[in-house]
Amino acid sequence: MADEGRRGEEDAGPGAAHQVFVVMESLLEKLKVLNYEEEILAKHNMKNLSRHYFVSSPFLAVNPGEQFFLFTVIAAWLINEAGRPFTAPQEHDEPNATVSNVLSELRAFGVKVDFPPSKLKSGSGEFVCLVLDRLAEEALKRKGFSFRRPDYPAETTEEESVVEDDAELTLSKVEEETIEEPDDDEEENVMDLEALKLRTRPTETEASSRPEEILEATADAAEWSLEVERVLPQLKVTVRTDNKDWRIHVEQMHQHRDGIKSSLKEATSHLDRLQDDVGKTLEKVSSREKYINNQLESLIQEHRGAQAGLSQAKERYQQASGGVTERTRVLAEISEELEKVKQEMEEKGSSMSDGAPVVKIKQSLTKLKQEIIQMDVRIGVVEHTLLQAKLKEKSNMTRDMNATNLPEPATGPFA
Repeated sequence: MADEGRRGEEDAGPGAAHQVFVVMESLLEKLKVLNYEEEILAKHNMKNLSRHYFVSSPFLAVNPGEQFFLFTVIAAWLINEAGRPFTAPQEHDEPNATVSNVLSELRAFGVKVDFPPSKLKSGSGEFVCLVLDRLAEEALKRKGFSFRRPDYPAETTEEESVVEDDAELTLSKVEEETIEEPDDDEEENVMDLEALKLRTRPTETEASSRPEEILEATADAAEWSLEVERVLPQLKVTVRTDNKDWRIHVEQMHQHRDGIKSSLKEATSHLDRLQDDVGKTLEKVSSREKYINNQLESLIQEHRGAQAGLSQAKERYQQASGGVTERTRVLAEISEELEKVKQEMEEKGSSMSDGAPVVKIKQSLTKLKQEIIQMDVRIGVVEHTLLQAKLKEKSNMTRDMNATNLPEPATGPFA
């Protein structure tokens, strides 16, 4: 089915994207033949479909839910018209089940379905138009209706108009033609208009001798027709309309004004009908709204009371939540202090039952004794060094004193 409705992207022409519009217009014509206005629209109180109602386009503002419901209703009606029983769907029915039922009936007609059912859930698009078009064809086939080629009537060629647009008769051209000398061959066919006027103008003697009874023609009709055909081309006067002439503009203005008036009358009638329809629809909507408000007044009051109770419960819950949070924080602090106390008690209990501190004290005493012995040795060495220094200093002082007490040698000649 999809192969019949569309072509591949490689083989498709530039108009393949707009093929769905053509299918939709053909579908609408078939629905009109099946009298869907009275069978569907009148029963469901719906408006007439537009030419591109089921076409998926961003430029068409429609309701997808309404589109899908109308698609299922029309599909069910077409299936019934095609001779197969099908229950009309309701608005609350499951969309997947409805679509699968429609596709099952379509396969029963021998149509190949090679697209997923989800393509029909949107209520618009290429596959929606194709499904409805095939169902409409089956319904028309059962009724024995078929579209035939139009018979065009044979066209009758009329004689050319005497006035031609591409001819122009101006004063200068007339003067030029009067100045030019006619050829010898054309002199016989050229008619002198002034002579013709003089011939057709009766003289006084002819007017006085005119008979009072009706004259009868003595010329033969066939000869008269031949003469008329011979003279007719020479009697043609071709005039070219000058677009700069203000009379033509005025005439065009009058024509446009008449067209605008006629169009305005038609548009006014359509707008009046549209205004009446809109007014009736608004009245229906307002009355329905009032009826719904009256019917749901008690439920609205209950809903308001429930909302008030809910707000109070939320407020109490927030207050209780605040108290619980504060108590949870205090409990966490107390638990932390309790853990610290337990840790200290465990350390003290382990230190009281363990002999490690005594061993540490003994080791410290032994180390302290060793350090005392080492300090005593160092003190002895320092004392010995100090004694030697004192003795050395004393010996030096004694030597110095002995040296100062020696007599000085005589320096004179009698020494």
